[in-house]
Amino acid sequence: MITSSLVVSGAAVIAAAPALAASSTVVITEVYGGGGNSGASYTNDFIELTNLSDSPVDLSGWSIQYASAAGTSWTNKISLAGSIAPGGVYLAQGASGGANGQPMPTPDATGSVNLAAASGKVALVTSTTSLTCTTGCATAAGVVDFVGYGAANDFETSAAPGISNTTSATRKDPTKDADNNGTEFEAVNPSPKTLTTAPPPVPPLDAKIHDIQGAAHLSPLAGKLVGNVTGVVTAKSGNGFWFQDPQPDDNPATSEGVFVFTSSAPTVAVGDAVTVEGTVAEFRPGGSGGTDNLTTTELTNPKITVTGTAPVPAATIVGPGGRVPPSTVIDDDSTGDVETTGTFEPATDGLDFWESLEGMWLGIDQPEVTGPTSSFRELSVVPAGSSVRTVRGGILIQKTDSNPERVLLDDLLAPVPDAKTGDKLAGTVTGVLDYGFGNFKFLVTQTPTVVDGGVQREKTTSSNLLQVSVATFNVENLDVSDGEAKFDGLAQAVVNNLASPDILGLEEVQDNDGAVNSGTTAADLTLNTLAAAIEKAGGPKYAWRQIDPVNNAEGGEPGGNIRVAFMYRTDRPVKFVERAGGGSTTPTTIVTDKHGKPQLSSSPGRIDPANPAWAATRVPLAGEFTWLGQSLFVVVNHFSSKGGDDPLWGRTQPPVQSSAPKRHQQAESVRGFVDQILAKDLGANVVVLGDLNDFDFSETTDILVGSGKTALIDLPRTLPLPQRYSYVFEGNSQILDQMLVSKNLQPASQYDIVHMNAEFPDQISDHDPQVARVVPLPSWVR
Repeated sequence: MITSSLVVSGAAVIAAAPALAASSTVVITEVYGGGGNSGASYTNDFIELTNLSDSPVDLSGWSIQYASAAGTSWTNKISLAGSIAPGGVYLAQGASGGANGQPMPTPDATGSVNLAAASGKVALVTSTTSLTCTTGCATAAGVVDFVGYGAANDFETSAAPGISNTTSATRKDPTKDADNNGTEFEAVNPSPKTLTTAPPPVPPLDAKIHDIQGAAHLSPLAGKLVGNVTGVVTAKSGNGFWFQDPQPDDNPATSEGVFVFTSSAPTVAVGDAVTVEGTVAEFRPGGSGGTDNLTTTELTNPKITVTGTAPVPAATIVGPGGRVPPSTVIDDDSTGDVETTGTFEPATDGLDFWESLEGMWLGIDQPEVTGPTSSFRELSVVPAGSSVRTVRGGILIQKTDSNPERVLLDDLLAPVPDAKTGDKLAGTVTGVLDYGFGNFKFLVTQTPTVVDGGVQREKTTSSNLLQVSVATFNVENLDVSDGEAKFDGLAQAVVNNLASPDILGLEEVQDNDGAVNSGTTAADLTLNTLAAAIEKAGGPKYAWRQIDPVNNAEGGEPGGNIRVAFMYRTDRPVKFVERAGGGSTTPTTIVTDKHGKPQLSSSPGRIDPANPAWAATRVPLAGEFTWLGQSLFVVVNHFSSKGGDDPLWGRTQPPVQSSAPKRHQQAESVRGFVDQILAKDLGANVVVLGDLNDFDFSETTDILVGSGKTALIDLPRTLPLPQRYSYVFEGNSQILDQMLVSKNLQPASQYDIVHMNAEFPDQISDHDPQVARVVPLPSWVR
């Protein structure tokens, strides 16, 4: 079992074919772990091997290695010696759990490996060096074959059934390996050194491509050998090709295209008419680590006959004049696994719509770009005429609309150009539809031409003499090692795009040596370098305040000690109220001055740092300022990320947002702190800002807003929908960064999300900053 497809990390798939290749030499045919236990069939655990090749295979220096169902240690092993004849059987005997069971046949190798009776993982390896993999071990270097059984967390495609003291996991057909433990093994009576009888050859089933694809997420012919499958080659990759039936059926729910996995470079050419025989398989990108991904249907172990040449079928147009995707619903009828629950409704569910086009040759007329080309060379587009657009050409995510008309152009077959939100692509862009890393991928076969949409980086206006300008800016893991260019870019943004705000709340400030895990937590060099760059760019002198976190305690890049911080101008009437006593684990509290007005016990001070809500997350920082004699409390935040949530286009529907409860707890912590201020002075001037990693319509935001007389005003919610975004993810414009103000600040405030980063491929940060120009009023003014 040797890897055959190439994958890059992050969001881009290089192969549309299985990450596993069936072994053509030695395979594991039986695994038994109940040896010697009470009621056991045999006295010892064992693993049986078979040679599928036409030549003897020397096993000298090989080993059989075992790990528990969720284990990561592979030191439990049997060293092998000797060879296996063609078609021969090799028996490796392991440990015994007692004196029960009948004696073993004479083994070919022995060892002390002790297999669990019900669940575990077994690897056949070409060396005796212990594996170091945690999951994905089936593709690890040197692994020839791999079996995960029972509740194992690693396996080939799916796990073999669980076994017992009286059953073994036995390969149904010992003459074949299709790299799917779940379908190839069954739990039956143990039979060491005795091959199970192979079933008689089954003639291939005549099928059309639409029969193979079916009107569902999984093929109705999965695991079947099919033949006389005809079509025309539309595109090819380094390990296979797509072909399509030029004579489609009348059912739009069944795709007419499919991928043929050849493992090496295919010998066919685009435009070849071919007949294919092969086994129908469902490939899940990412293997055992890609359980959130949908599968793609393909033909494996193919026999390909070129019968001539033919015109490539006309591209099926997606959008106006063709197949129009649903406009709001990704899936609304599944209850967990979309492959096994719900109904298949391509007309109304985006997930089913794109599935019905899987593998097909498609075209989109003048697609419109909704997000910048990513570092993985993916580009989000929609057909012309899509609704709920932003003012600059993006497409806005909403509570009931995740924009199923979006699709990602991918560079597997041809380069994807740099483009920004609001651009268009000229003509009809063609390609084949694939899937990987939680998204449908439109694999272009020619690089599209970009038509500039004219979107420019925004600049906000300056505050007047009565207004104090407060900004939030995620500076994306900033540290000194980022180099002069990034600091200069951020400085230009502060001076020219943000008009040098009076108070700047920063997120993702790292320590002085960044990702170097040195134990350093200080960030003075990072912040001094940014302040100096702002002055060099023609801006004012800024001072800064922050509190170093506990080393490696707040998430983010390991060693980076990410944190939030304040910067403020020293040439304007804004003053920072310095009050000693703050520390990484010391909470600031609300006390009162001699007039009964609220103030921070320490400024700057951290909010509620011992609360478990902030474990492995940036603790909020509160600062007390004055502006023309009026107090202003500012809280800068960076809540937990959405990492670990199910993807919008994943197998689980509706997607589970596993990260949300922690942000709710964090919002409750900050809301409680604000309540303490307002309890002492309902007219206090309060600004809560930062990267909240949640939407304006989220429960997180609802908690922060609160209700009644103490409710805060969420400034993004005051904007018209087309302006309500600060971040673009996979082409969806959305709010992640927010500013909330107490009620007496809102009537005199001006608010601006400065779109200068998120829509562009050349970013100095992936977030758009925001500025509010407010007038702090005396507390008696309501």
